[in-house]
Amino acid sequence: MLSIGKLSAATGVKVPTIRYYEEIGLLPEAERSAGNQRLYGVMAQERLAFIRHSRDLGFSLDDIRELLSLSDRPDMSCAAADVIATRQLVSIKDRIMRLQSLQQELERMLTQCAQGTISDCKVIEALSNHECCLHTHHGEV
Repeated sequence: MLSIGKLSAATGVKVPTIRYYEEIGLLPEAERSAGNQRLYGVMAQERLAFIRHSRDLGFSLDDIRELLSLSDRPDMSCAAADVIATRQLVSIKDRIMRLQSLQQELERMLTQCAQGTISDCKVIEALSNHECCLHTHHGEV
């Protein structure tokens, strides 16, 4: 059995986050020692590693909850998991496209900059006037 600190070290998930995941039901309530210290077994560690990896891949907590529910039913078709992963992939591709657009806009600003004075600075001009931009990027990313 692992204490919460050792579980944190083993998984790379901070202690407050572990407590939060337990509070919202992503992790089952921990067993308690005689001194009321949380104790976690191998299954909790594996579940937390699953959550951590899912978060690293950008899945929302709701998606993770659904994926965990699916993982608890190993004989079920994986079609529902595929739908969730596909939705996440589409979201990431969309974000990449928006980030590439932002990258192009910033590169264009810097290319136009004559590196003179602020009064002639194209970066400051573009940031002051959105109409100087070639792409729409309000509220992106």
